[in-house]
Amino acid sequence: MAAAIKQSAPPDSKTELARQLGISRSALYYQPKLPAKDLALKAEIEKVMTAHKSYGHKRIAIHLGINKKRIRRVMRLFSLKVKRKRKQPRKPRDLGQAPMAIPNLILGLTISALHQVWVNDFTYLPYFGKFVYLATVEDVFTRQVVGWAVLTKHNANLITLALLDALSRNPAPEINHSDQGSEYRDKEYLNLLESFNIKPSMSAKASPWQNGHQESFYSGFKLELGHPEIYPDLGQLYEAIAAQIHYYNNQRIHTALKCPPAVFAQRLNCQPACRQAGISN
Repeated sequence: MAAAIKQSAPPDSKTELARQLGISRSALYYQPKLPAKDLALKAEIEKVMTAHKSYGHKRIAIHLGINKKRIRRVMRLFSLKVKRKRKQPRKPRDLGQAPMAIPNLILGLTISALHQVWVNDFTYLPYFGKFVYLATVEDVFTRQVVGWAVLTKHNANLITLALLDALSRNPAPEINHSDQGSEYRDKEYLNLLESFNIKPSMSAKASPWQNGHQESFYSGFKLELGHPEIYPDLGQLYEAIAAQIHYYNNQRIHTALKCPPAVFAQRLNCQPACRQAGISN
């Protein structure tokens, strides 16, 4: 290329260089805008990923108000990947026990109202050679965690405390769904449901996908909480769990809702009052 350029003008002549290259002079000064915009967007995406560790491109797009295809393209361009927690195998529960006669009442059910169905489960958190157990109750329609409890043992008391926590702040649901773990088969627990006129519902034995809402919640929760042993004592771990549940309910965008669960629930609660006041929601 250098040999092809004639020396009829000083080497620093932009006009002559542009003429010999067959382009306009202004083209020599052109810098594509897209890479600069992509770099700026990359920085914004990284900020969101730092604050919301489990956000994929869809949630990031909602958070930034940008088309998800553009977010995905920039994430691929700069190899920005969400850290996914490797799924740990669940411990087999209640091997050899006969299936409960309680049916799955939510299979094929259209869930269209607040407190129509609550789902329950618990998970374990490894903590310095032992385990800490977290039980949660989630409203399926709003995806909000309405009750929870933490103990160092998993038994009927753990799940009962989580249910009572939910009932202390919310009206009783029509249906309370869980798996067939021994904790949920406990007679006193089932009597508690009956006392509140709540219909019990259970997934088929060895069918965790029938309680997929809670499975999905724990996957993101553990990733965002971080390893439990970064908290030096149980008090700090408990506070971190409480903060993480508050974040999930009030700040973390749920893809299906396009907003945090508590915000969605607040909008639902506001609708009757807004209609009465003549305000569009």
